[in-house]
Amino acid sequence: MEHRRLGSTDIDVSVITFGAWAIGGWMWGGQEEKDAIAAIHAALDHGVTSIDTAAVYGFGDSERLVRKAVGKRRHEVRIFTKFGLRWDRDEGEVRFETFDNDGRPVKVRRNARPDSVIEECDNSLRRLGTDYIDLFQIHWPDPQTPVEETMAALDRLLQAGKILAAGVSNYSVEDLDRARRTCPIASSQPPYSMVLRGAEKDMLPYCREHTIGVVVYSPLQRGLLTGKVTADREFPEDDHRRTNPLFSVENRRRVNAFLDEIRPVAEAHDVTLAQLAINWTIHRPGITAALVGSRNARQAAENAQAASFKLRPDETAFINERLERLELLP
Repeated sequence: MEHRRLGSTDIDVSVITFGAWAIGGWMWGGQEEKDAIAAIHAALDHGVTSIDTAAVYGFGDSERLVRKAVGKRRHEVRIFTKFGLRWDRDEGEVRFETFDNDGRPVKVRRNARPDSVIEECDNSLRRLGTDYIDLFQIHWPDPQTPVEETMAALDRLLQAGKILAAGVSNYSVEDLDRARRTCPIASSQPPYSMVLRGAEKDMLPYCREHTIGVVVYSPLQRGLLTGKVTADREFPEDDHRRTNPLFSVENRRRVNAFLDEIRPVAEAHDVTLAQLAINWTIHRPGITAALVGSRNARQAAENAQAASFKLRPDETAFINERLERLELLP
């Protein structure tokens, strides 16, 4: 497993980082605890050394599962978590309404006010069972709180030793530029995949210029790039993909046709389409690591092995050329 330095910090991360959204169960159709823990164990056993979670994933359940799974191996693992989406405090702009894992209605609010940031850090430390967080990231911008106020709170957490590095997620370049003038920013976490490459326009160049790490999420576009999401598949009511335009029947047909075109490249390396998509992603210029979710041990092992091969330049060019031809409906 290859490791890379996160921005200008001394933190090394595995290029495949375990994404712990799905194991929280929420918005993914539920999750068995034993499978979630086995997935993390398999990832660690296959060389993954960094795990990304968030307070809101499963409303604390994901962080608690990470604690159970990591156990005494804490010294082997870099733990990233995120703050700024509150379901347990009635302050801030309502981002969306949903249901928790027990079916209760929940309002999730954006809240990056300084006192909330400090409180969330303490809550995450408790749920994770650790006395420090390797990377603490704002999950989404809070339009009601100036960036500088949020970053000042993060800087206080850095000075206190509760976090080793600060990061942002889903930030614009403009907000990132404001943020780093108040607090050292180690990383940005944008969405990025073969079919969602907006970060190439501004975020990746900016981060390369300013030595900021980029840890991308959804490199498999929530399963769309695995080749297993057929056009006729039905998603459960509580699965967020059910209403995502990218997962329309027509878009699934088009993506699967593209995947059939690049399948020979995967077969040449004896890997799956998912492993090919992940490998392509981690070798894009400016990307430090990719978050990849796994819901069981088999998936975790396969995802970790996606870093075990290297595409030839002509293979990368072939994939890129086919991507240029792929047009998806909005």
